[in-house]
Amino acid sequence: MISIPSSGGYDKLHYEQLPDCGYTQSAQIKLHDVDEANCVTVETHACGINYADVITRWGLYQSAKDYVGWPITPGFEFSGTIKTVGANVTDFKVGDKVAGVSLFGAYSQCIMVESHMIRKVPEELSMSEAAGFLAVGCTAYYAVVELCKLRKGDKVLVHSAAGGVGSMLVQMLHNIGCYIVGVVGGTHKVEAVKQLGCDEVIDKSVSDLWKKSKELCNEGYKVMFDANGIDTLQESYNHLSTGGRLISYGAATLMPRSTNTSNGTIGMFEWVKLGWRAKHSPLFNPLNMVNDNKSVMAFNLSYLFDDKVLIKEALDELFTWMGDGTLKVSKVTEYTLKDVAKAHRDLESGKTIGKLVLLTHPVEKELTGEEVVKESTNESENKKETANQSEENTESKENTESKDDTTTDKDKSN
Repeated sequence: MISIPSSGGYDKLHYEQLPDCGYTQSAQIKLHDVDEANCVTVETHACGINYADVITRWGLYQSAKDYVGWPITPGFEFSGTIKTVGANVTDFKVGDKVAGVSLFGAYSQCIMVESHMIRKVPEELSMSEAAGFLAVGCTAYYAVVELCKLRKGDKVLVHSAAGGVGSMLVQMLHNIGCYIVGVVGGTHKVEAVKQLGCDEVIDKSVSDLWKKSKELCNEGYKVMFDANGIDTLQESYNHLSTGGRLISYGAATLMPRSTNTSNGTIGMFEWVKLGWRAKHSPLFNPLNMVNDNKSVMAFNLSYLFDDKVLIKEALDELFTWMGDGTLKVSKVTEYTLKDVAKAHRDLESGKTIGKLVLLTHPVEKELTGEEVVKESTNESENKKETANQSEENTESKENTESKDDTTTDKDKSN
């Protein structure tokens, strides 16, 4: 399991043994004194990585402070095999392949959650794919289904369209029939989001975002999906059409980016910059919003886990869509649990596409028949080489001893 004892950099991601009970728990179990008869324990295959995990490590994720504190095992999603089933659980049995969501605790080889938080993994999904789509899928589902009433032909813009939530949003909006403009931060991401269903893609690395967005939709967008925060919120609102909605579900541009040499900490200068920028975040006056006929809606999924009806509907729909192919996990990059620091650094860099997951029980690669023969041949050659080397050493030793004997005989005769 991974435990974070206090806020900081990558060195705070401690790889530790599981507690004596043999598993971590979703925070809901302790918060609501949930009877273990209503729970299952899952030996995990993988757990998904989300930007919220990084913010948790920095000590800035409010729900982590509200619900858990330090130390904390991060992670909101996982896949694996059911190890034990509570007495009141009837929908699952030991050995079932499942995936689910958890209020923290998922960076673990084994986790206990309430049974309504999991679903069986359809054959169409790999276990790594199943571990990497639920948190982002539920986020996108809430934004599209709960907060928006969209119709075919509605024009929408999705910031960070190549990311975990962005890739889910694009697919859901495409299935509705919306005209989708996706925004990415690098040319290498353009083709990926086009494949997901974007009608147009704005590459911020080569184009002026707002000039291009106006060219594509001069009358304004019905909905803007924005996880960037301070850098784009105001202009996202300004580019809404009459009756448009700005959906805010993150503040990525407020946070520092990692480099190949960074240690994951927020330096003093970055703290000052972060505080100043947070203080100067856009403010939306309700009276002006009435006259503008626009709205701003924001949410944090981790505060919605207690809504059992919502979670049930979201999980049911997501697994149905995954099963029939109308929703796909765009791309999954795997890391081992012990490589969690590298995974966090890569995610913080802003260069990744799709989802990152941690393999909690990495399996040795199985050799093919050809590789087995090659391995056997190499082993045989190594043994032969060792034997030859041994013979050479023996001969060398005998020659040395012979020379020593000759020298001794000469000394005696002298």
